[in-house]
Amino acid sequence: MSQTLSVSSLLAVPLLPLAGAVFAGVFGTAFGGNWIGRRLSHALTILSVFAAFILSATTLKSVAIDGARFNETLYTWMVVGGLKMEVGFLIDGLSAMMMCVVTFVSLMVHIYTIGYMEEEDGYNRFFSYISLFTFAMLMLVMSNNMLQLFFGWEAVGLVSYLLIGFYYNKPSATHANMKAFLVNRVGDFGFILGIGLVAAYAGTLNYGEAFAKGDELAKLTLPGTEWMLVTVICICLFIGAMGKSAQFPLHVWLPDSMEGPTPISALIHAATMVTAGIFMVTRMSPLFELSDTALSFIMVIGGITALFMGFLGIIQNDIKRVVAYSTLSQLGYMTVALGASAYSVAVFHLMTHAFFKALLFLAAGSVILGMHHNQDIRWMGGVRKYMPITWITFLLGSLALIGTPLFSGFYSKDSVIEAVHESHLAGAGFAYFAVLAGVFITAFYSFRLYFLVFHGKERFDQNPETHHDEHHGGHDVHHQKPHESPWVVTVPLVLLAIPSVVIGFITIQPMLFGDFFQGVITVNLEKHPAMEELAKLFHGPVQMALHGLTAAPFWLALAGVVTAYYMYLVNPALPAAVKRACMPVYTLLENKYYLDWFNENVLARGARMLGTGLWKMGDQKVIDGTLVNGSWKLVAWVSSIVRRLQSGYIYHYAFGMIIGVFVLMTYFVWLNK
Repeated sequence: MSQTLSVSSLLAVPLLPLAGAVFAGVFGTAFGGNWIGRRLSHALTILSVFAAFILSATTLKSVAIDGARFNETLYTWMVVGGLKMEVGFLIDGLSAMMMCVVTFVSLMVHIYTIGYMEEEDGYNRFFSYISLFTFAMLMLVMSNNMLQLFFGWEAVGLVSYLLIGFYYNKPSATHANMKAFLVNRVGDFGFILGIGLVAAYAGTLNYGEAFAKGDELAKLTLPGTEWMLVTVICICLFIGAMGKSAQFPLHVWLPDSMEGPTPISALIHAATMVTAGIFMVTRMSPLFELSDTALSFIMVIGGITALFMGFLGIIQNDIKRVVAYSTLSQLGYMTVALGASAYSVAVFHLMTHAFFKALLFLAAGSVILGMHHNQDIRWMGGVRKYMPITWITFLLGSLALIGTPLFSGFYSKDSVIEAVHESHLAGAGFAYFAVLAGVFITAFYSFRLYFLVFHGKERFDQNPETHHDEHHGGHDVHHQKPHESPWVVTVPLVLLAIPSVVIGFITIQPMLFGDFFQGVITVNLEKHPAMEELAKLFHGPVQMALHGLTAAPFWLALAGVVTAYYMYLVNPALPAAVKRACMPVYTLLENKYYLDWFNENVLARGARMLGTGLWKMGDQKVIDGTLVNGSWKLVAWVSSIVRRLQSGYIYHYAFGMIIGVFVLMTYFVWLNK
């Protein structure tokens, strides 16, 4: 253990946001008597998260520059048959980077919330929730064992449920948070099976101890089958990531989660919670490297998500849902990188994406504020001159998202594409096509959104439905002009725009080709040479950007931007004509590939019919009717027969004895013949 990382400082990182959440959630709400007002509630939570960020940044400096490491158990909860259940921290390059991302984005969201949620009744409750979420996410990324990982995993799911359903009086919000909760339970079932298999066969939940037994696990098969045990473990663990990181087909909850307030979209569904699955697979790389089957499965699922979720973003008209489908697609890119054994590339894209996607969500929220809570991009247009700060920051975020050379998204996104191109696993061909085609699609829907909102003719006075402010009293805003958001909204946009532009240029060398992740990520370079090939091609961030200007991804992205410009600014009648010509495809996309219909009408109804059948046939007829009621009826019938023999008359008993003796004598005589 390095002496530069103190236990008290590390403990303070997650406990400070927890303390802020408790104060705001107890003393700032009716539950605790509203002892503290709004100003003190947001001050306490913001200061606690700011302090956590400073400590996280200090930790990252010690890890990156001084080579500090920390891996210790802080508390042993219980020991069951040699299996230790502990609370501990593992601080290395991966966890230190995640700590900084989580606390910085959380800090920006806390500040932004002051302006965005200014008139909400649940103001203090919201600050409590987002601070509690920050605590849960920090416990997840700092854990050194699977028990604590699972605690943080479930805690972020719980707080996400609370945040998505923040407007609990809206049926759509309560439906969305229940959907998120149920879909994540499906993934979590696989996740806990994977953890259980590790505990059963490795005899430990500690990361280091489990990874040390990886070679032994690779020699075993699942009892009763010919399946490699490590493959089953890895696929089960990844099913958990499919739920939390919204991979096909467990992605259906994330777009609906936009029912929650915009700040949580940036915090949970862009930067932190949905990347928990990417972090977990990267942390478990010593196990995943033992199974090519699991890696191929991961790559194909990621490719499907990257491509087909991008298609859905093209037809969305809600500004937040376009960005939400973009998140789904980019999570697919990260997952593809994991399947190619380019774990550092996946985490690199996770980091860059956290900044520019949080920026896009918060900028979208700023547009919603400026447009008086209108979210339909068809009734915007020309917003640029009314909201200059929001416009420029949104543009910077969009350029980063589509992979413009020198922007942060370029370095991580192009690295993902190159890594999967160098992979030789089954499914790599499809995944490469998916991420390459996804470049054009991403650029098209991103700049469709950008052009419809910020350029072209002003359309906010042409909405056939009079706009009403759904959160703040329902006053008519039909003829009001957009306006720039207050400084508590625009300052976080500017602060997020800076890393969205420069962080990739600064960090690509140490994170992908340096020793930042040394001893953290395990890759079998003989079987999975993607990162080795990338290292041969890399000659610095400037040269990479210059080369990017001649590569296919850049021209595909440029084609997407030009196509969106022509269709929505030059010839705005063309999209309607394309829609009419491709109506079957549009209907398929509008119904989201009918996955929600399938889940509701096949899976849900099937489960309900099965449950009803088991209840009526199994419970009522078999258990209650036959076993419970049948047993007492049988006993009653036997008792009614037997009680007739107990008459109380001696001559009846004497007669019975004579008959009994006669029967016994007859039986023995028959035996002696």
